[in-house]
Amino acid sequence: MKKMIYLFILVFSLSTLVACSDDEGTPVFTEPTEFVLNVPKYASGIYDLKNTATIQLTCSQPDYGFTAATRYTVEIALDQAFEKNATLDTKYSTAKMEVDAQEVAVAISNLLGVNEDEFPKAPIPLYIRLTASALTDNKSEIAGSTITSNIIELPQVLPYYALPAVTLPTNLYLIGSVCDWDWSKCYSMIPVHSNEGMFWSMQYLGADADGNKAAFKLNTATSWDNNQVGIQGVTISEASKKLVDAGGEDNIEIGNPGWYIVVVKVTLEGRNYKYAVDFYKPEVYLTGDTSGGWDSFTEANMFTVPEGKGEFVSPAFVASGEVRMCIKLADIDWWKSEFIILGGKIEYRGTGEDQERAMGNAGQKAYLNFIDNKGAIK
Repeated sequence: MKKMIYLFILVFSLSTLVACSDDEGTPVFTEPTEFVLNVPKYASGIYDLKNTATIQLTCSQPDYGFTAATRYTVEIALDQAFEKNATLDTKYSTAKMEVDAQEVAVAISNLLGVNEDEFPKAPIPLYIRLTASALTDNKSEIAGSTITSNIIELPQVLPYYALPAVTLPTNLYLIGSVCDWDWSKCYSMIPVHSNEGMFWSMQYLGADADGNKAAFKLNTATSWDNNQVGIQGVTISEASKKLVDAGGEDNIEIGNPGWYIVVVKVTLEGRNYKYAVDFYKPEVYLTGDTSGGWDSFTEANMFTVPEGKGEFVSPAFVASGEVRMCIKLADIDWWKSEFIILGGKIEYRGTGEDQERAMGNAGQKAYLNFIDNKGAIK
């Protein structure tokens, strides 16, 4: 009899377990309708960002119909309408967040958009909201799961100027018709030694096969990152405009096709780069022993200039010795824009130290192809 009772209990338990499993089934996603960001306990106090490590935020978890991994994002604004806002980079996975005060300070500095001497010295109101998104097992957002919280105000936030110092660029790139507008083929301009922010490049700015003018833009990165500048973002001296017949509405266009030395001087105005572009005749010089002397830049030691996309050719070397070449910029020592030929390539000194020497014999010449950066001594 006892065995039959035990057997009945076992069968009943198993049937109950099966019924529960069937009832549970697959979780069903529910689009949340409420998401509350709580007002911090000490919201009315002063948040001194320079002397505060974090700002603690807490919120309710959106109801997705099941327990879901959730990604929380913090957004801040200087106005309650959130017309001028920023999204912090750090993401959170719990409903209790320790928001880095320095990250908030950097975001406020960008939103204010003023120089350090104009930065507010007294507390300002800061508005905060969150967004939450449910995630799949592979951390992808579930469609329709994103919800935005209410807005809270921290009325007394004392910011500080948290932006890093802006420095002059160490790289500058020229992109345009000369490289089919392809960043992978763009020209890296050569920095002028001891002249921070100054760059040069020898370019053949000729019309294309369809007769379109040569055109180019400049950028400190090899990408279309909205920092590229064309004719509207540079200043060009009157002498240079006349020399190349510079124009254009967007790109810098060249009306007088030919070879030119392009020189760009980058300066800082506040936190923004300012570009001054100049064009010079394509004068390349041989100097040193092979030219018969130093610091002489005349037609006697000047390279011939090709009519089109060809080679620049030096005068015959008057003596054997080191082959030193340069362009000569006004009021700048020649060696600050010099280059040599090594391994069949043009090697620019740029901001580097004295270069390895290339030797030549009397009667030889130097040949330079600035388009493919090749050179030869023969």
